[in-house]
Amino acid sequence: MNKTCWIGTRKGLIKLKQDADNHWQLSAPQFVGDPVTQILPDTGNGTMYVALNLGHFGPKLHRSSDQGLTWQECSSPSFPKQSDNPDEGQSVELIWTIEKGAGDDLWTGTVPAGLFRSRDKGDSWEFIDSLSSLPASSEWFGGGFDEPGIHSICIDPRDGDCLTVAISCGGAWRSTDGGISWQEKANGMRAEYVPPEQAFDHNIQDPHRVIACPADPDRMWSQHHNGIFKYDESDGLWVEIKNVVPSAFGFALAVHPKEKDTAWFVPAVKDECRIPVDNKLVVLRTRDGGKSFDILREGLPQEHSYDLIYRHCLDIAADGDTLMMGSTSGNLWVSENGGDHWNCLSNNLADIYCVKFGHD
Repeated sequence: MNKTCWIGTRKGLIKLKQDADNHWQLSAPQFVGDPVTQILPDTGNGTMYVALNLGHFGPKLHRSSDQGLTWQECSSPSFPKQSDNPDEGQSVELIWTIEKGAGDDLWTGTVPAGLFRSRDKGDSWEFIDSLSSLPASSEWFGGGFDEPGIHSICIDPRDGDCLTVAISCGGAWRSTDGGISWQEKANGMRAEYVPPEQAFDHNIQDPHRVIACPADPDRMWSQHHNGIFKYDESDGLWVEIKNVVPSAFGFALAVHPKEKDTAWFVPAVKDECRIPVDNKLVVLRTRDGGKSFDILREGLPQEHSYDLIYRHCLDIAADGDTLMMGSTSGNLWVSENGGDHWNCLSNNLADIYCVKFGHD
């Protein structure tokens, strides 16, 4: 079956599809000129979603029931009003992640850090106040934004009421009852950007991305601000992967859909620079749970590269072999052999904010 991939950019949404010869073809953009910050492809009920960030007009959510041929605006998540004064209270600045739950459920995470649930395909949204009202939330702070934000939601395919959310900067949290109550899930994460005595404080951790293995959701991986970590439910502990070269810093992460020990990362120079190490773009792959890494560079720029791969800009197809990766420089690559070789599909896109494989 030919694959489809959706690319969200600073200037619109682009569909990529393999033709009969397995060549990737780019479609004309949709939402031209609008920043597309997040994509949820076909959720199994024939509906897909995109989030836009329209500046003064705020974030907007659109859905399609015909694989992106037509779109309708639906309800967008918003914080409850605290008073009649529109200048008081929080406003959603960014829809940072959208995930499919059980049935028609949708979950979304925002900046500022808000978790929302829809039970009706996005017609309405419920604010999960139980997370934001945790006493620990007073210690959360912004990473790449002025406010903390929720960028990763891992929903257990075995139980739609069991989910883990990751917050920059606020660690990771688990609910087993659909968001009624929460437990810390950042044990073992380590932060270098605070005084040493606070390094293992759960509430100030900055996991840039967290993904659970679809075939074994008890295994999670995280690309953290200070390194690569893996988690096994049997241990209840995040374990830092040591001696990662050329860098343990990065944002993007992909996890093999069936093999829990296989994951991909894109290293960069951290903090002020945020560019590839030595201006050479590479991808790291582990197939043994972090004991060793392959440095994959074939087909990627090895000089004068300033490509940063954002946290939602590396995705893997259901076959476990096909990876798509997009950069802040508008470059887009595909690998169809697990990252051993990459082909550039475009050098001319706007900044890429998200990459998601879909279905036809």
